[in-house]
Amino acid sequence: MIPFLHLGPLTIPTFGLMVATGLLVAAYVLQADFDRRREGFLKRGYLKPSKQASHHDEGFLIIGIAGICGLVGARLYHVLENPRDLMADPSLLISRFGFAWFGGFLGGFVALIFLARHYGIPVLEFMDLCSAAAAVGYAIGRIGCLLSGDGDYGVPTKLPWGMSFPNGVVPTTERVHPTPIYEFLIWMLIAVILWGMGKKALNGEAPGKVFSNYLILTGLARFLIEFIRINPKSFFGMSNAQAASLASIIVGIILLMRIRPPQSRQVESH
Repeated sequence: MIPFLHLGPLTIPTFGLMVATGLLVAAYVLQADFDRRREGFLKRGYLKPSKQASHHDEGFLIIGIAGICGLVGARLYHVLENPRDLMADPSLLISRFGFAWFGGFLGGFVALIFLARHYGIPVLEFMDLCSAAAAVGYAIGRIGCLLSGDGDYGVPTKLPWGMSFPNGVVPTTERVHPTPIYEFLIWMLIAVILWGMGKKALNGEAPGKVFSNYLILTGLARFLIEFIRINPKSFFGMSNAQAASLASIIVGIILLMRIRPPQSRQVESH
């Protein structure tokens, strides 16, 4: 594929370029979602009215901080999954290749909890706000995996859309499942679904529903895709990513079951 772009004296890793693009697009999506929820946030006393109403930039700040924490978490999780490789070559800790989805989720999640408190927005509502943007950012970042050929592809296949990565960071001459393309398409679909659910949240739906569906849908998608990935199996025949995905699905289902409609909360308050 195209691990690097050479522009005169500049050498740009395509993985890093697509991650940056994903973060930028995610920031625009988050800002749009923030703006459509702003009136409701102000009515509930979550935000202070901006003195410069035409210059809102919360989405870019949130994605910038959460994105950095997510990348650090993704890298650390990947390294901890492969401790022998790290012991053999400590420089792998700062390598620009090798990131784990679940580590990125954990790093970004912790950052978002602190950011929710910073903005004075309840955590579940804040996670609802960020869910569609997170799905978009992940989807675009996966194109970086495809372009760099970093080993995130699937098992060999004879299907007509199978691809080989002879010039990738982790090369293969066999035609394999282009799982980054699958993930891009699935996560973009998830983002559209979550965005639509966010519109319903504007009409007074209970907080947490968008986020719980994010956990369920992304967890289910990753769990199924892992069956055609080349990751080693460790937990009861599952890969580490599948185990993490299963945990995501379970947490999402529990959270969804605990969410009460606004009407029932009002009845209990009386």
